[in-house]
Amino acid sequence: MSKKSGSFFDMQFITSSISTMLVLLLLGLVVFFVLTANNLSVYVRENIAFSIMISDDMKEPDILRYQKELNREPFVKETAYISKAQALKEQTEAMGTDPAEFLGHNPFTASIEVKLNADYANSDSLAWIKNDILANKNVMEINYPQDLLDSVNRNIKRASLILLGLAALLTLISFALINNTIRLAVYSKRFLIHTMKLVGANWSFIRRPFIVRNIWIGILAGLIADAALIGMAFGLVNYEPDLVAIITPDVMLIVMGSVFVFGVIITSLCALISINKYLKMKVSELYYK
Repeated sequence: MSKKSGSFFDMQFITSSISTMLVLLLLGLVVFFVLTANNLSVYVRENIAFSIMISDDMKEPDILRYQKELNREPFVKETAYISKAQALKEQTEAMGTDPAEFLGHNPFTASIEVKLNADYANSDSLAWIKNDILANKNVMEINYPQDLLDSVNRNIKRASLILLGLAALLTLISFALINNTIRLAVYSKRFLIHTMKLVGANWSFIRRPFIVRNIWIGILAGLIADAALIGMAFGLVNYEPDLVAIITPDVMLIVMGSVFVFGVIITSLCALISINKYLKMKVSELYYK
């Protein structure tokens, strides 16, 4: 039994696992960046606020009632009420001087700051949201950073396309690299495969140990790559706690699951392709391929 396990987990097994793990780690990083980029885009869009300037004719209880109505709207993530006194205080701190002292009155109006849900943070949605809010006669105007929002959406779209293209390219490269690693391992056993054919072993019997071995390589490589990715994510969140809103448990579960499943599927599939190639070969071809 010890002899068997020694021949199973040999140096070739270890080197194949390490090379497969490195490829899976790269693939996992791309999946990680694609998913966190999506979370980052949601986080950024949901933190771009616009202000609803309220007329002085509207009393504070009515403003608070209107704020509650806004909170029930599907496009609103959260709101914050800023009274005239609070607006004056904030501007005084920002400018270092009190405008009310030389104007003789508080020039600022009460306002409600609104943060949108990410799905509504785009130009089309903002157009009808603005019209809907302005239908209230006590709303003086709406101030929102249209240029900033357009720039954010444009850059997010560009970054997403680049990351998706990179993910597709790296998936193909990963398949090629892992396939080459496994093909070399099977190549070294080509005469053993031919001998087993000569003694009457059927193809499924010959395939089984090679596929099982490579499934274990995929499992080990996937587990090590997942451990490295978890360590990286933990280090990032530990360094910057605010990243917990972007590097969520859901993201890490999807990344780890993708890496593990891809590792097992790709190693077993590549092993099957390589073994079938040598099973179909004639003995004379074994010396040249």
